Amino acid sequence: MSSSHEVIEKNIGLMMVLIILVVSVGGLVEIVPLFFQKSTTEPVKGLKPYTALQLAGRDVYQREGCYNCHSQMIRPFRAETERYGHYSVAGEFVYDHPFQWGSKRTGPDLARVGGRYSDDWHRVHLQNPRDVVPESNMPAYPWLAQNKVRGDTLGAHLNGLRIVGVPYTDADIAGAKQAVEGKTEEDAMVAYLQVLGTALKGAK
Repeated sequence: MSSSHEVIEKNIGLMMVLIILVVSVGGLVEIVPLFFQKSTTEPVKGLKPYTALQLAGRDVYQREGCYNCHSQMIRPFRAETERYGHYSVAGEFVYDHPFQWGSKRTGPDLARVGGRYSDDWHRVHLQNPRDVVPESNMPAYPWLAQNKVRGDTLGAHLNGLRIVGVPYTDADIAGAKQAVEGKTEEDAMVAYLQVLGTALKGAK
């Protein structure tokens, strides 16, 4: 046994191959079963795909790097659920590509922010966060109220999501550009924030 260990320890190439093999097998054993569990592959009751405007807002959310400070995952611990509400479940995010769980929280978790504040509150918060949260260190995003949503690529975006399993219809895809016509990026961001967590809003 000691001689076989010695061979592996002295042969760095062999050791790397064996490490990759062990990690790969371990990873597959943990990950593959998740693709066959209903709790991780089926949407929760009441979950709907993002509308064209909400999807545009999600794109802005990612572009501006909001996920760098805001998680969208509530852990199943008492302190978490008392502060934010029901813990996050995989079925809420089956239409998210990629999902925005994350772990860093410079700012509060946003998994249940939908419906918690009014549209006007969110607009003020985006224009100057300290007007509604004096201790906030979040930067302002005034340009969102000026930039118009680009609808010319949204149809292709919805179609791409349909390919990976999001149940968008032909009508959704065809009407995407018209659905965001005249809307600002701020409108889109607010629409996205207002839908976060609403599928499990009543869960206890």
